Amino acid sequence: MRTMRNWAAAAMLAAALANGCGYALVGRGSNLPDDVKSVYLKQFENQTSRAQVEQILTRALADELVTRHRFAVVSDEAQADAELSGSVQNFAVTPVTFDSEGRATEYEISIVAKVAFKRVGSDDTLWSNDHYLFRQNYPIEVSETGYFDRETLAIDQVALKFAETMVSDLLEGF
Repeated sequence: MRTMRNWAAAAMLAAALANGCGYALVGRGSNLPDDVKSVYLKQFENQTSRAQVEQILTRALADELVTRHRFAVVSDEAQADAELSGSVQNFAVTPVTFDSEGRATEYEISIVAKVAFKRVGSDDTLWSNDHYLFRQNYPIEVSETGYFDRETLAIDQVALKFAETMVSDLLEGF
């Protein structure tokens, strides 16, 4: 009987805590208004010396927005409730790990973007970050006989993670 009371008390406490704690599963919450259903994704601007980085990031963001099923991504701004726009402010590739012969074995890609998510036709900013910093390391095989530029492949992979974290931050208000 005592065990049954303890079990019931624990269940009630857990239900009360879960009901009002404010926690939500990552990727499930949203601080955005429910009436924002369609998004126009404006091509990012490139303010760096690295060609095509803005195209790769914009494409990754479009894919991530479609994957989340939270918004319809539209190609005409007039059909959108909100617009996601931005610019790549800084892009850097830095060696971070070296082998015994001094060759780089791992690089870090660092991206800084200025991003804004606004209602179409107004100055109502729903989310913005003027210094969105994203970093990710990628390994490189130094034993290859021929040199092959892996930077573009790495940017493609990093862009997917950039888009995933940026859309999560946008949806959850971080």
